Amino acid sequence: MIGTFWQEHRLTLSVVAVAAVVALLSVVEVDETEQAVVLRNGAPVSVINKFKPNQDFGQTGAGLYPRIPFFETLVRVDKRIQPIEMDRQLVISSDQQRLEVDAFALYRVIDPVLMVSTAGTMDRLKEQLQPILNSRLRRGLASHTFQTLLTAERGAVLAQIRQQFDREARQYGVQVIDVRIKRADLPEGTALERAFANMESAREQEATAIRADGQKQAQIIEADAEARAAQTYAASFGKDPGFYDFYRAMKSYEATMANPQIKSGTTIVLTPDNDYLRQFRGGGKATPAQGGGKAK
Repeated sequence: MIGTFWQEHRLTLSVVAVAAVVALLSVVEVDETEQAVVLRNGAPVSVINKFKPNQDFGQTGAGLYPRIPFFETLVRVDKRIQPIEMDRQLVISSDQQRLEVDAFALYRVIDPVLMVSTAGTMDRLKEQLQPILNSRLRRGLASHTFQTLLTAERGAVLAQIRQQFDREARQYGVQVIDVRIKRADLPEGTALERAFANMESAREQEATAIRADGQKQAQIIEADAEARAAQTYAASFGKDPGFYDFYRAMKSYEATMANPQIKSGTTIVLTPDNDYLRQFRGGGKATPAQGGGKAK
């Protein structure tokens, strides 16, 4: 029965099959994560789902698109951020330190037509970018000292390298987003020990300078405090001589009797009516009748 049906309708079935194949080839699906360059006779004619900055995921226009089968082909280009690793390399810094550097960069294709025209595919693009990154890193790090790479200046150095790398990568329709160093080590041996010794010496010099500045500021603050205290004493004397006399006497007692050195090795003997102790007797100025006492 099937053979009879085929014999009777084979022409119709063939036409339907061909039409189905053509229909399938006439529609392409483009994912959210990719942009597609449409080529006609090898020349780009349009871009589907092209990257646009600040465009929310799900609102990019991805989906099904028509094309002319057998005449138009698609080259799919990833829209996502791509990493590119730099092989561990030996770099010489400006202070002639031999560094072993591991680095990577992040980039994104923002002009797929230019990328397809120059590199062709994502894999070949990465092959083109790899030596540019290596060159920029070597030249960028060679203009700075090894110690710079260990401080906050390292961020400025990498930002400068990123700008230079981005400028060259634009010829492939690529935007370089970031360049980072994973590790920058000195080779084991004398060079590493000498570098650590130099860093330690630099830190000690910095600590000495900070300590000296702190002592200078402390002296200034102490002198200012003493000057203000003297002004306060003078002002209090003018307003209340009795209180001023009492305060100075208390400070004298504190300096004499609370002095740990006097407590440990010195004995002070005073008569009860000694003028020095007049504040303990109720204050007031000493009179000629008040005795002097003795001390040893």
